Amino acid sequence: MNKPLRRVAIFCGLLVLALLLRDNWLQFARAEELNANPKNKRVTIERYSNARGNIIVDGKPITGSVDSGDDFYAFKRTYVDGPMWAPVTGYASQAFDASQIEKIEDGILTGNDDRLFFDRTLAMFTGEKKKGGDVVTTLSGEAQKAAFKGLGSKTGAVVAIEPSTGKILALASTPSYDPGSFAGYHNKDSEAWNALEKDKEKPKLNRALREIYPPGSVFKVVTAAAALESGKITDINAPTDTPEGWKIPLSTMPMKNHASGCANASLNEALRISCNSVFAKLGDDVGRDKMLEMAQKFGFNSEQFVPVRAVASVYDKNADRGGNALSSIGQFNTATTPLQMAMVTAAIANDGKLMKPYMIDELRAPNLDVIKKTEPEELSRPISQKTAQQLQAMMENVVENGTGQNAALGGGVKVGGKTGTAQHGEKNSKRPYAWFISYARTDQGSPVAVAVIVEDSAGIDREDISGGGLAAPIAKAVMKAVLKSRS
Repeated sequence: MNKPLRRVAIFCGLLVLALLLRDNWLQFARAEELNANPKNKRVTIERYSNARGNIIVDGKPITGSVDSGDDFYAFKRTYVDGPMWAPVTGYASQAFDASQIEKIEDGILTGNDDRLFFDRTLAMFTGEKKKGGDVVTTLSGEAQKAAFKGLGSKTGAVVAIEPSTGKILALASTPSYDPGSFAGYHNKDSEAWNALEKDKEKPKLNRALREIYPPGSVFKVVTAAAALESGKITDINAPTDTPEGWKIPLSTMPMKNHASGCANASLNEALRISCNSVFAKLGDDVGRDKMLEMAQKFGFNSEQFVPVRAVASVYDKNADRGGNALSSIGQFNTATTPLQMAMVTAAIANDGKLMKPYMIDELRAPNLDVIKKTEPEELSRPISQKTAQQLQAMMENVVENGTGQNAALGGGVKVGGKTGTAQHGEKNSKRPYAWFISYARTDQGSPVAVAVIVEDSAGIDREDISGGGLAAPIAKAVMKAVLKSRS
């Protein structure tokens, strides 16, 4: 072979080698990236080429699939009581991708998960159409209905947890949206999506997991826990050394109480009538580092995955003494999700043991075989059993004799709770948030802990906004629904 031909042959060989390398790079190294690219319509077309599996609550599907009549997307997602369940399911849209459980467990629901390889292979030989698997949730239908109905036209959220396991029983957020309204790929779906995107009320925002609020007085149970664990308080009924008008450190401003009788009030009494001065001083006595440590043991400053990601609640790591005192009553920079406050309440109800919250119980194959079962997992032990039982006594006093009486259930059921009215905005100019946290306890233990926030309630005067008035009745309805479902 002469030299020119040899050079041409070598050059052509290099081109073929480069092509092979490029082809392998695309097929293997970048396969996952290209599959996830939103511009890759093949993935979306394949996702909706068969009926999706379902998301299950109480043994019944809250989702479905129908023939979309489209040349490319054969099936469209449908929802049962879509607005009520949207904070749990998320959405699966031919035009706008997917979110939450629909996104996280897309492989199971479409049947494309590697764990369903045998089912797909078997279907090839039997001629059956490919089917998606099911996601079985921990949710209680009755508890969710009570939460959603209780919120009604209010802006807010509810989270209910089974303290002994961490199972999420209710997860509601209002205002909500119907994920079926934009599940397709037509003009009306785009119009529905754009309307939701422009809505100032943010109906697509999952307030239970993705919004943080000043907790106000419900945070006082965390401060009480820190005071007991640090030894600053040993007797919950002994007077505290707290003068009326106690001054905030590094300031000449006295701490204001909205209740009378706070001077030297015991920890038990201070929680019952919600004394700001007592808890601000306790936070100062405990100190920022110990307060921070306690808050973080309960889950603050860490994202939670249930498996949907919940944003991290915040306790300021760098607050000065004055900031720490205000943080100890749930103000300053303290901010929390409703999920986080439900976790705090569940740990107290569970004698100091905090279980990891979760809302997927099982993943099932199309033939109903269990692919994965979630086992309860201990997250931390923020407080001792003794401290938890002291807090239980104080929270039950709040419901029996204090600001939380609207949550009482009677019939031998003990209810512990704490109200909160959280100020916010410049110079506290905005309408306050109404909080309530609670648990129900029977002879068999505590089946449910609840956190409720009412962000806004139309038609209610500012002076009438309170955790006991607005949020406690919602928590009561949720607890009652859980107890009824287990009787």
